[in-house]
Amino acid sequence: MSEQLSFEWRRRRNWIIIGVLYALFYMSRYNYTAISPLLMAAFGWTKQDLSILETALPFFYGLSVIFNAGIVDRIGGRKAYLIGSAGVVAANIAFGAGHWIIGSYTPHQTAYIMSAVYAVNAYFQSFGSMAIIQINSQWFAPHERGTFSAIFGILIRMGLLFAFSAVPLIAAHSTWYWGFWIPAALVALFACFDYFFVTDKPEEAGYPAVIPETNAVRVKPTAFQLMKGVISDKHVFIFALASVMLGFVRRSVVDSWWPLYLKEAIGVTGTSTIAQVVPWGIAVFGILGGFALGPISDRIGRRAPVIGAGFLGMAACLVLFYFAGANSLGGWEAVICLALLSFFVNGAHGVIMGAAAMDLGGKHGSASAAGIFDGAQYFFAAPFTGWFVGRIVTNYGWGVWKLWPIPFALIGAGLMLFVWNVESAKAGGH
Repeated sequence: MSEQLSFEWRRRRNWIIIGVLYALFYMSRYNYTAISPLLMAAFGWTKQDLSILETALPFFYGLSVIFNAGIVDRIGGRKAYLIGSAGVVAANIAFGAGHWIIGSYTPHQTAYIMSAVYAVNAYFQSFGSMAIIQINSQWFAPHERGTFSAIFGILIRMGLLFAFSAVPLIAAHSTWYWGFWIPAALVALFACFDYFFVTDKPEEAGYPAVIPETNAVRVKPTAFQLMKGVISDKHVFIFALASVMLGFVRRSVVDSWWPLYLKEAIGVTGTSTIAQVVPWGIAVFGILGGFALGPISDRIGRRAPVIGAGFLGMAACLVLFYFAGANSLGGWEAVICLALLSFFVNGAHGVIMGAAAMDLGGKHGSASAAGIFDGAQYFFAAPFTGWFVGRIVTNYGWGVWKLWPIPFALIGAGLMLFVWNVESAKAGGH
C-alpha cells in the first residue's frame, strides 16, 4: 500500500469515529426537542414552559463554546471529545431520571429543574463541534475544506435524523426516558473508540503534517493568545454576525419547534408517516446542500458568495412555507418546505463552521474561530428562538412563526458583501 493510500485510510478511520460521535452528540442534544410533545404531556408543560428549555440550552451552549474554544485548541480535540462525552452521558442519564420527580413539583418548577440539567448538557456539548474542527484542521489541507464542510454537514443532519426519527420511535416502543438513556449509551461507546483509535494530528499516527509547522509557531500559543489572535481579525467578526443570523433561522424552524408545529397545525405526531418523513427530508436535503455549497466554495476560492446565496435561499423557502399554509397538501407542504430550507441552512452552516472557521483560525486557532461562530449563533439566538418563539406561537399562531426569521436571512446575505472577496486559501497555513 502506498503511503498516500495508507494516509487516506488512516484519515478516514479517524474521521468516521469522530464523525459518528459528533452525530451522537447531536442526537443527545436534540432528543428533548424531538419528543417535546411527549415531555409536555408527561410533565404537564405549556409551550411557555417548553420555551424555558429551548432558551436554556442554546444560551449556555453559546457561552460555553466561547469560553472553551481556546481550551480545546490548547488541549487538542481528542481530549476535548472525552471531556465532553463524559458530561453528555451524565446529563442525559440525569434528564431521563427526571421522570422520578414528576408529581413532586409543579409543572413550571420541573421546567426550570430540567432546564438546569440541560444547561449542564449544553456545557459539555460545546466541546463537540470545536473538537471535530480542531482535529480535522490538522488532517485536511485548505483546498479540501469546502468538501470537509459538506461532510461536516452530513454529520449534523445524521445527528438530527437520529434525534428526530429514532428517538420518537424509541419512546413509542418503550417510554420517553429511554430516548435519553440510549443516546447516552451510544455516546459512551464511541467515546471509547475515540480514546483508543483517534489521534489529533497525522504526525501522531506516523504521517507527515498536512500543513508543516513554521519556526514562528513551533511553541504552542496559550488559550488566551489563540482567542486574542482570532478575535482581532475583522473577518471573523463578520462571519460571526452571519452565524448569528443563521442561528435565528436554524434554531427557530429547522432544529426545533417543528415537531410541535406538526402536532398542533397538522395533527400528526412523531411516529406517523409525515412526522417520520420530515426528519429524513431535512437530513437528505441538508446533506445535498452541504455537498452543493461546500465544494463550490472550494472551486471559486471564496466562502462569502456561497454563504450569501444560502441566506437568500433560506428567505425564499420561508416565504414559500408561509404561503403554502398548513394542510394545503395534507401536511406534505411541511415536508417539502422544511427539506428545502434545510438544503440552504445546512449548506451555509457547514461552510461557515467548517471551511471558514479553519480558514480564519488556521491549524492552531480553528477551534477558537469555530467557538466564536458557534457560540455567537447559539448565545444571541437563545432568547429569540426559545422564549420569544414560545410567545409568538402562543399569541399569534404558527403563520408568524414561519415569517419572523426572514429579515435575519436577508441581513445575513447582506453581511457577506463585506467579506465578498476574502479568499479561502489566504488563511489555513498559520
